[in-house]
Amino acid sequence: MFKKLVLEKIRNIGIMAHIDAGKTTTTERILYYTGMTYKMGEVDEGSTEMDWMEQEKERGITITSAATTCYWKDYRINIIDTPGHVDFTAEVERCLRILDGAIIILCGVSGVQPQTETVWRQADRYKIPKVVFINKMDRVGADFFSSAASIEKRLKAIPLIIQIPLGAENEFQGVLDLVTMKALFYDTDELGAVVREGEIPAELKKTAQDYRNKLVEMVAEQTEELTESYLENGNLTEEEIRKGIRAATLNLSLIPVLCGAAFRNKGVQLLLDAVVDYLPNPIDVPPVEGIHCKTKEKVKRTASERGPLSALAFKIWNDPFVGQLTFIRLYSGSLKSGSYIYNANRDYRERVGRLLHMHANKWEDISRVSAGDIVAVAGLKKTGTGDTLCDEDEPIVLERINFPEPVIYVAIEPKTKADQDKLTSTFYKLAQEDPTFKFTVNQETGQTIISGMGELHLEILSERMLREFKVQANIGKPQVAYKETIRKKIKGEAKFIRQTGGRGQYGHVKLLIEPARRGDGFNFESSVVGGAVPKEYIPAVREGIVQAMETGMLAGYPMVDIKATVLDGSFHEVDSSDIAFRIAAVMAFQNGLKNAEVILLEPVMDVEIIIPEEYMGEVIGDVNARRGRIENLSSKAGIQSIEAKIPLAEMFGYSTRIRSLTQGRGTFTMECSEYDEVPATISEQILTKIHGY
Repeated sequence: MFKKLVLEKIRNIGIMAHIDAGKTTTTERILYYTGMTYKMGEVDEGSTEMDWMEQEKERGITITSAATTCYWKDYRINIIDTPGHVDFTAEVERCLRILDGAIIILCGVSGVQPQTETVWRQADRYKIPKVVFINKMDRVGADFFSSAASIEKRLKAIPLIIQIPLGAENEFQGVLDLVTMKALFYDTDELGAVVREGEIPAELKKTAQDYRNKLVEMVAEQTEELTESYLENGNLTEEEIRKGIRAATLNLSLIPVLCGAAFRNKGVQLLLDAVVDYLPNPIDVPPVEGIHCKTKEKVKRTASERGPLSALAFKIWNDPFVGQLTFIRLYSGSLKSGSYIYNANRDYRERVGRLLHMHANKWEDISRVSAGDIVAVAGLKKTGTGDTLCDEDEPIVLERINFPEPVIYVAIEPKTKADQDKLTSTFYKLAQEDPTFKFTVNQETGQTIISGMGELHLEILSERMLREFKVQANIGKPQVAYKETIRKKIKGEAKFIRQTGGRGQYGHVKLLIEPARRGDGFNFESSVVGGAVPKEYIPAVREGIVQAMETGMLAGYPMVDIKATVLDGSFHEVDSSDIAFRIAAVMAFQNGLKNAEVILLEPVMDVEIIIPEEYMGEVIGDVNARRGRIENLSSKAGIQSIEAKIPLAEMFGYSTRIRSLTQGRGTFTMECSEYDEVPATISEQILTKIHGY
């Protein structure tokens, strides 16, 4: 049941990691030990609470973030279990935006993996305190100290080891807590629910004391009070050590490292202790900042239910029974069901139909929520992901959530007229839920194009259209989302003049168009002097250029990495208008592009391939054949890791290829790294295919 607690007793955390590191399994154990479930769900059996979608159960992976709540030692822990697959990093991004702390799970065999680096960077961007749980200590090849060292090597963070494992692989029995200097063994007959405390084994006493001394020294540096206590007494008490670990975690100077084997039900209770002891409550994090809608000044909202309401909508989900649910995080103030709330981004007053306390895809009605809570709201009509909900008398706009651009697309055609009618509404619902899903209609061919973050992403979306929304459609092969840019600095000029019986149209613009740095997107400036183009028309010129950049000169792909400067122009006192200058800007931009050496850009992926060493030669040869560039090679326990940059166009069907090359023993992960120029010969082939000449 949902209990009202003081803010100090609330933890809002996310569980995140590389795919298959054990996030969902760990969450299932947390729910079992906290009494939220009576039976442990298993990913392999498709019986987990948190992976509730049909596709998640079938594939054994997390696709959508799921929220739940549990109670541990009178603390409420709001948990969001996030996907590990790179195609769904937007789910991680939006959750991190509203969380206070995070558990990062590492595989005890592999240590830090590519997607671990991605989620770590995302968490760092929001300055989120973290604890690390090194999981799968029971697996063959598990190495706790090597995995802990990979945190410093690959993430440039300082690990603070507060536990060490009692054995490894088949000999893994439990953990040694360096704070209490006790060995903890887990009763397998009771599914790990019974923890037996014992003395440290003799062979581990010296190792344990060495790591304990190192822990105390690192913790003692965190505050002047602890430093003085350490210098006076030569040691710290358990309470002082916990106080120092908490201080180090909150100021991001150290990362507490724990260990266990969630699948074998070992180490999870101590992880829960670490969450309540070391991760922040809503008061510990800095006040949320935003822009006051009326004064346009920066304002802060402190976590308190007595302040004006401020909340962020971070996720939309269409439930077949309740309708559209909007997940929100309350930063300040309180909210009651049936009350009204103001959407500051859309200048719209919404009515709160129901407030729901979520447990994955189940819910419990509640009447009131306050600062620090994460809940779902039913009944909001116009609120989207990233919108700010607040008090109408004290309106504030919080920072929106930034999502990556799609890199892959497919054409989709409905099978019948009835499907055509359902398709558009389905797209709107999916786009509301997933900001990285985009759909457009190609004006030349009339085809509907859907785009996303990867093959798996589009495959899942296509399955949802069929299963959830009952839309029958033919789906084409995945295509690369190319972009266009320019090599040369050029000038463009155009006049738009139209005379009619009444008032005419007049706009005249001179532009300087030049390449920007790769990844900069679009930059716009005005250097007009003397009022040749009045200031009120400059925004219209910008809009015209942005419109022109939507369709490139080579193949109609969007244009990026361009800087445009308005140099000069002229206007007519009566006939000039925003529309005229927008059209003139489009014409000037297009005129300039004729001499700008337009080139194609393609998405290049960061790829990590994990294979047995005996297949190294064939796999590296295949990477080279795909225009790949090897970035790093590393080996551990007979397993080779290959890190490479490979164009996305060369990666279609690679999962089948890697299985073929390695007799089913190889795996790979990839994420978009950057856009780079397409080689001339490949560019010619692409253009020939598009234009037919």
